Amino acid sequence: MKYAIMEIGGHQVWVEEGKHFLTNRILKNQGTNLLFNRILLIKNNEESFFGYPHIEEACVYGKILEHLSGSKINVFKMRSKKKYRRKKGHRQQLTKLLITYIKI
Repeated sequence: MKYAIMEIGGHQVWVEEGKHFLTNRILKNQGTNLLFNRILLIKNNEESFFGYPHIEEACVYGKILEHLSGSKINVFKMRSKKKYRRKKGHRQQLTKLLITYIKI
């Protein structure tokens, strides 16, 4: 089993070859191939590679599958006895990425 932990958009994400995951919106077109080089850890069967803070020669190849919106979050503010009420909704813009290859 080969997996990696990489940094993308300020978050650390566990990725595997052939699997997809959601991240914050990436401003590229659908179907675009991407190269990520901020790899923190790679595990390849019995071998482990650690970065201090990143592994220099490692990279992860991915492809943008689609852009979508997350679930709706409602924010409600209220001050009692002041007739102050505010309701606001938010949907985070997301990108679904497919990891095609992890290179050591």
